[in-house]
Order: sequence, then structure tokens, then C-alpha cells
Amino acid sequence: MQNIQTHFDKGNVEFLTFIIGGEEYGINILKVKEIRAYEKVTKIVNSPPFIIGVINLRGCIVPIVDMRVKYNLGPQSYDQFTVVIVLVIEGSLIGMVVDSVNDVVSLATDQILPAPQIGSNLNFQFIFGVGAIDGRMILLTDLERWLSAEDMVQIHKAWHS
Repeated sequence: MQNIQTHFDKGNVEFLTFIIGGEEYGINILKVKEIRAYEKVTKIVNSPPFIIGVINLRGCIVPIVDMRVKYNLGPQSYDQFTVVIVLVIEGSLIGMVVDSVNDVVSLATDQILPAPQIGSNLNFQFIFGVGAIDGRMILLTDLERWLSAEDMVQIHKAWHS
């Protein structure tokens, strides 16, 4: 079981909450560079299916990952609520497509429960805890585990091939 304390210092931490496949997730707000409306991407030939393309962000080319595709969360559809969260992961900018963004919540350690342990066949290592606030259950994610080292290599190869 991961230690929740390893994910933040003492005190409250702010999480950006968003929806993917009907579930609410949260990521540390410090990992978020910006939030953008979804826009058409430029496709990259021979890239993995979850890398749907790239966008030009003020002169910086940013790969876009659709987490619905990555985790087989049903058919993706892009509408007026679909957004791209531009994240800083391991020093790189990566855009993550989500169904919608909710809000920013501040959680104290006593509002964060340990992630459930659901057997060894399922990979939920990217969830380090569950935030409980105002009757909501928010799956708190570790970005460095959500996109594995292998995923990061695939993103790098797709962009630099």
C-alpha cells in the first residue's frame, strides 16, 4: 500500500478534478500547466492508439493522450465539454483529453483514504488515494504512474520518429 504522505507535504493540497468515463479523478494542481478547450489535433503516423496527435501550444508541440482510449473506457466523443489538460510530467508537456473538468478542491490528509487493494490482476497503481469531500469520492492519481515509463517512451518515439 502506498503511503499517502509521500504524495504531498503536511497540510492541504489542491487537486484539479475532472471526469473520464463517468468517474471523477483528481490530480495535483501543481502538475497542471493549463486547461484548454479540445481542438482538432494533427495525427502522428504509427503512433499508439492512445496518442491521438499533437497540438501547437504557442510554438511548443505537445503530444495529446486520450485517457479514455488508454484505459478502454468506452467510445470517445469530443463535444463542447471535452477539454485538454496540459500537464508537466517528468519535465515534458503532455496534453490529456478528459470528458470535462469539474473544479479545484483542497483536501487535508484526513479527507484522503488509502486506495483500494483489488487483487494483482488489475493495475490501479496510478491511484494513490480516494478523496472524500462533500459526499464525493475523487480518485486521486499519480501522473507518473498513470502514464508508465513505457508510455512515455512511446510518446517520445511517436513524436521523434
